[in-house]
Amino acid sequence: MTLSDEDKERLADVVKLQPTKNKELQNRWDLDSGSEVHRYLEGTLKEYYYRDENSLIRATTEAAELLGIEPPMDDSDDGAPSVLRVPELESQVFQVVAGPDERSESVVSVLNKLRERFGVDPEAADVRRALQSLKRKGVVEVTYRTVPTFKLAVERDDVDVEVV
Repeated sequence: MTLSDEDKERLADVVKLQPTKNKELQNRWDLDSGSEVHRYLEGTLKEYYYRDENSLIRATTEAAELLGIEPPMDDSDDGAPSVLRVPELESQVFQVVAGPDERSESVVSVLNKLRERFGVDPEAADVRRALQSLKRKGVVEVTYRTVPTFKLAVERDDVDVEVV
C-alpha cells in the first residue's frame, strides 16, 4: 500500500502521539469528529495502527519502521517512560504539575502555573486533556478528592520530553 505525503504525516502523528485517542487526532488533523478519525484510520492506515486493551490508538512496529521514527516512549526497567514525545502544551504541563512527592493539584492550579511560567492562557479543558494524556502515558497520576487532582508519577529529571 502506497501512502501519500499527507497520509505519512498523519501516520507519523499516530507514531509520535501514541497512546492516543480519536479526539487528540481529531484536533491535530482538524477533522470534524472522532468518527471521521476512525473512518480515516480504518480506510487509510488500517495496517499501521491498532487499539490496545484500553482502546487507545497505537502504531504498529511496521509504521515506525516505515517512517524511520523511534517509538515515542522508551520504557525504562520500572515501566515508566524515559523518553516522551508530546505536543507543546503537554510538555509545559509536565514541567509545572506537582512532583511525585508533592500534594496533587487541580486543573485550575496547573492552568495558573502555566500562565505564570509560560505566559500562555489555554482553556481549562485543554489543560485537562493534556493531564489525561500524560496520565495515559504513565507519567502523571490522578488522585480523586473533591475534584480530580494530578501530580507526576515519575521524577521530572527521569524523563526526557520532546515536543512534536
